[in-house]
Amino acid sequence: MAQFYDAFTGDVPYRAWAEYLVSLFDRFQVRPKLVLDLACGTGSLTKLLAEAGYEMIGVDGSEDMLAVAAEKTALLSPPPLFLRQRMESLDLYGTVDAVVCALDSVNYLSTPAALEAAFARIGLFLNDGGLFIFDVNTDAKFRAIDMQAFVRENEDCFCVWQADYDAAQRLMDYYLDFFVYQDQNRYERFTERHVERAHTMQELEAALEKAQMRVEAVYGELETRPPRPDDGRIFVVARRLARS
Repeated sequence: MAQFYDAFTGDVPYRAWAEYLVSLFDRFQVRPKLVLDLACGTGSLTKLLAEAGYEMIGVDGSEDMLAVAAEKTALLSPPPLFLRQRMESLDLYGTVDAVVCALDSVNYLSTPAALEAAFARIGLFLNDGGLFIFDVNTDAKFRAIDMQAFVRENEDCFCVWQADYDAAQRLMDYYLDFFVYQDQNRYERFTERHVERAHTMQELEAALEKAQMRVEAVYGELETRPPRPDDGRIFVVARRLARS
């Protein structure tokens, strides 16, 4: 639920993420002017990148998330352009210099077909030589949190988040129960189900290749070192090949 997203993700070091992405632009000698934040959510990362001097487009499938993002960035000059679209059907007005897709959003492309469709759209709207930087949760992370429950709460909402991983299918089901305070000690319950897929590196590379992108580097956990077997998150830097 969009109104509680920021409160329940307060432990995410967005500034460190933004600085990491900027460092990768420098590392791979790209000086983007226009950057797409794909699956931008409530726009926390979009805002930080805009403040770093990039013109930003934020795309997300949730109208409620985008409403929060627009309010959060309204005083920026220029403010980001926000569009409600699914990753698999991305449709921009023109091309961009870089695409970032953060916080395991690529895992939400829960079938190989969805992964290929989204990467194809990204490749279509990414300028030659531009970077596509994304992260994914790993099979190791999903195995580590399988059958665990997590609790988030504030004065307005109590959330229970349960993880159920099908290792054979590499599909993680997250079941979220929100108990939202109404009045006089009365709570209303809302339930959400989220599904993520643990893509293999081979699947990611194949989908990127089909979309005319090449893997430049793979890193572990907000660092510039090779991934370790127990890393819960890896980062992929891909470059758009020149159009023939």
